[in-house]
Amino acid sequence: MKNALFIVVLLVATSLVQARIVSSYKLDSGEPTIGPVGNGITDLQPGSTGLWIGTGQGLGRYVEDARSFESFIRAENLARGSISAIWARGDEIWIAAASDSFVAAAEENLPFGTGFSYSNDNGITWRHFPQPGPTPIQNLCYDITVVDDIVWGASFGGGLLKSADGGLTWEQTTPDSLVFDPNSHLNHRAFSTLNADGVLWVGTAAGVNKSNDNGKSWTNYNHTNQQNPISGNFVVALAHQKTENKDIIWAATWKAEDLQEEYAVSKTENGGLTWTIHLEGIKAQNIDTDGANVYVATHEGLYKSPDYGETWYLFPPIKDRTGEAVYTIEYYSVYAHDNTVWVGTADGMARTTDNGYSWEIFRAFKQTGQAGEPRTYAYPNPFSPKRHNELYGEGHVRLQYNIQNDTFITIKVYDFAMDLVATVCEKKPRSGPGDYSEVWNGKNDYGDDVANGPYFYSLTIEGDGTFWGKILIVN
Repeated sequence: MKNALFIVVLLVATSLVQARIVSSYKLDSGEPTIGPVGNGITDLQPGSTGLWIGTGQGLGRYVEDARSFESFIRAENLARGSISAIWARGDEIWIAAASDSFVAAAEENLPFGTGFSYSNDNGITWRHFPQPGPTPIQNLCYDITVVDDIVWGASFGGGLLKSADGGLTWEQTTPDSLVFDPNSHLNHRAFSTLNADGVLWVGTAAGVNKSNDNGKSWTNYNHTNQQNPISGNFVVALAHQKTENKDIIWAATWKAEDLQEEYAVSKTENGGLTWTIHLEGIKAQNIDTDGANVYVATHEGLYKSPDYGETWYLFPPIKDRTGEAVYTIEYYSVYAHDNTVWVGTADGMARTTDNGYSWEIFRAFKQTGQAGEPRTYAYPNPFSPKRHNELYGEGHVRLQYNIQNDTFITIKVYDFAMDLVATVCEKKPRSGPGDYSEVWNGKNDYGDDVANGPYFYSLTIEGDGTFWGKILIVN
């Protein structure tokens, strides 16, 4: 196995970020008025008029020309729940969605697929197709691709799904010659799909599978059947990088069952015959390419290679001078085109057009002081400092507010007895009008974690007044 040189470099000492305010938002009643549909960004795919955004709350789209976000949460015939997969080409789009439910036999909540939806008119109308298979429980689609009008869906419990009639009927297939049995054959648990110039690639829990004839015959590449194999058999993402000089398949390869496997990104330049390993020890979630550039969204941040994987750089956490930041290093999705890079995280999405020297952050929130909303509120709430918006070992809760004019902000946190616990900021200058948030890490002024229970905070806006909010701490 050939190990690539791995270089981690901070591209900039401090990333300058401006929180983007969009000019309009097409929304349904009760949905956020600024930013994407939700802050957990699961997928990013380009369409004919904008960027399709899969979130934990549903489907949205960012339209660059209008500088607006559009919500499709209540669109008729759209699969409900979290968006688990998106495929788009021009005005066509396929999506898969999922939710969870308590299963008495298992005594726990288990995920289930809520089906597929398809639009051929850029999201104006949709057709919905129920989740294929004997049961939707643990049968949800993680990825979709289309090869010669045949739709392929990668499902953990449902296997490799295939529809040759536009979603009306589905066939439960396998990327090998064996009878479908995901309990006995890990290769029947599918997680990722890719159409690379008509060649179908499928990632499973047992390696990478390739078909040159759209699923009629298959070749499997795994960690043990090659001299220079993939790093691990659990393949969660695939990407195709094609330029004048290169034709590369990238795979996000995780440890499966073999003790010799490892987390990394695997790359082949000869159709899968041999692989090189990159970013060893890193859990990659998603991969995209732009010319010679490779971008990898991982559990440790966003990586970039400017030279087909020869060298690698780690972007610093996105943070700005005003307090707006992406409070996580776990990136779920990435889309890159013409030197513009979008990233999706559990804490919103961000875009850079200058290699990370400046960023625009897009986040869903309800505007304060409008339509009956209070002047300030905290989110997430209840707040767990051990789990929510974790960065550098600390959680963060946002205290949202708005101002009308240039002013100074003071925020203080009190316990149930109204004893002062922490000063979040004091006489912090803010330029108005605008929407802002400050963050608290759940610690007192001595740096100790606060106990579970209710806390109150005061927001003093100089020249406007003092407003109160409540936070429930649950660890």
